[in-house]
Amino acid sequence: MSKSHVLLALGAALLLSSSAAVLLHSKSLSVSAVDASASQRSFSFTYQVHVPANADAKSNHLWIPLPQNDSFQAISNLKIESSVPHAEGRDPEYQNPFAVFTPTSAQAAAGYDVTLLFNATRREHAVNIHSPALQNASTVSPANDPLMKRYLEPDKLVPLNDTIAELARQQTAGDTTPLQKARHIYDYVVAAMRYDKTGEGWGRGDAIWACTAKRGNCTDFHSLFIGMMRSAGIPARFEIGFPLPEGKSEGDIPGYHCWAEFYVSGIGWIPVDASEAWKNPAKRDYFFGAHDDNRVFFTYGRDLVLSSEQKGPALNYFIYPYAESDGQPVKGLATHFAFRDLDR
Repeated sequence: MSKSHVLLALGAALLLSSSAAVLLHSKSLSVSAVDASASQRSFSFTYQVHVPANADAKSNHLWIPLPQNDSFQAISNLKIESSVPHAEGRDPEYQNPFAVFTPTSAQAAAGYDVTLLFNATRREHAVNIHSPALQNASTVSPANDPLMKRYLEPDKLVPLNDTIAELARQQTAGDTTPLQKARHIYDYVVAAMRYDKTGEGWGRGDAIWACTAKRGNCTDFHSLFIGMMRSAGIPARFEIGFPLPEGKSEGDIPGYHCWAEFYVSGIGWIPVDASEAWKNPAKRDYFFGAHDDNRVFFTYGRDLVLSSEQKGPALNYFIYPYAESDGQPVKGLATHFAFRDLDR
């Protein structure tokens, strides 16, 4: 495929954000980059957790992520059902919302359940890659966004060392615009990696492992992409949620899905889904500049410290429930995720 080959993707309509914190992560685009023809999907979602009995600990906490409103996702009718009281908060770095549960000794000794219920409307996020503003953009980030600097820095498992930096330099040699660099990095990741969850090592989002093994799941694909983008001087961020099966109107969801975005000043955040592009070769061009509506978004970022109650190490990413007992991570949490379309 020619490095200059880009897709004219459909534009995405904007939904109003209902949270001031979302402004920090604004996905808004210039008028020239969007239109009102985006597809959308409305559904109900169920997120269930069972915490096993623990009679020995003096201190217990459980955190679950909460879905976010943004320009392409509207959340409504959110309910949290549990016999254990909870408080809501946001992590200090990325402002991801969460609920934290603090059971009594008797509740912890018996074990307990939590059910998160909500409705969502998810809109396709597709950027017009042929927009003159995007083609001609030569700067990548505004100076007034406090998180933009973070999106140029390494994560624990996404170092910007010689290995990743040299790979980025090789793949972007001769490029003069952020869009050219981003496309060449994307094409490299999709071509070099394969979606393969056999054996061990995959799923941690270890960019060096992905670079060497050249396989993994969505976490590995996008860790390599983000590391190369940041090494090339382009802000890029990690997002995680759940996939919605295309062609099904309801059912269980076995696990998470993650994706990425990169930033170009004057345009905004531009979506990428390299692992879906690998699985759907006919949509390789589409997923450079688009996220379809078959997903629900929960949290940003890596290396997350949720709140002062968290005593264990930072979380690699935050989509599944996390619990601590006397400051130590709890194993054996049981989960169940399911969806049902509301308009199909």
